[in-house]
Amino acid sequence: MINIKSVEEIEIMKQGGKILAEILKKLEKAVKPGITTWSLEEKARELIKQYPDTEPAFLGYHDYPAVLCTSVNEQVVHAKPSDRVLNEGDLLKIDMGIFYRGFNTDSAITLFITDWAIPKIEQQKEYLQKNKLIKITKECLDKGIEMAKSGNTIGDISYAIQNHAEKNGFSVIRDLVGHGIGKELHEAPEVPNFGKSSKGPILKTGMTIAIEPMLSAGSYEVVEDKKTLAWKTKDNSLSAHFEHTVAITKNGPLVLTE
Repeated sequence: MINIKSVEEIEIMKQGGKILAEILKKLEKAVKPGITTWSLEEKARELIKQYPDTEPAFLGYHDYPAVLCTSVNEQVVHAKPSDRVLNEGDLLKIDMGIFYRGFNTDSAITLFITDWAIPKIEQQKEYLQKNKLIKITKECLDKGIEMAKSGNTIGDISYAIQNHAEKNGFSVIRDLVGHGIGKELHEAPEVPNFGKSSKGPILKTGMTIAIEPMLSAGSYEVVEDKKTLAWKTKDNSLSAHFEHTVAITKNGPLVLTE
């Protein structure tokens, strides 16, 4: 069943989403070569304590052991923070959810870890490729959000994401999808990053969904790494991930996590 939220409930989710956005911005500023992903986890736990009525959404969810997912390079999503050291040139995906006054919000960003103001000649190709992957993944999110309007379908979102990714030379991950969100972290409907226009559930005012394109520079196939809990690309190609929680309103899509 797809849960419809009231205007008041969406406002609560917007308040929670603003807190989540603030925390992610503070975490982004802390990212640099040489730190561990666990240090980001520690910082996230401290930041959450600064906000009343705010709890981590991921910690303990299906026994997940952390507040953040910190996936690096070929890891697409769900990698648990650890003593892994972040290196120059890594692509770091930070995924985080919070539970605020009875409702969840969920958001993710991808960061290119570099101090290269101007890359060296031998690094320019790598620099451009990684930045393109990040740029196109973020654009896919924007294009998906544009289609999140009452009367459209989930397939309209899916097609917009897939079309933009593939015309720019990237693959969309098939086995991992976006989702409805609200009182539960994962609700109906699923929001795939691939599909056909006009297909799937019709979007209605009051729905809240997490739109989260996940792109690969190679194959769309993924495998699970039981040790890190991550889903990673089967061919070890680089991946990127962005996510916003979005409400369907009578005035169009409303991003709740910014």
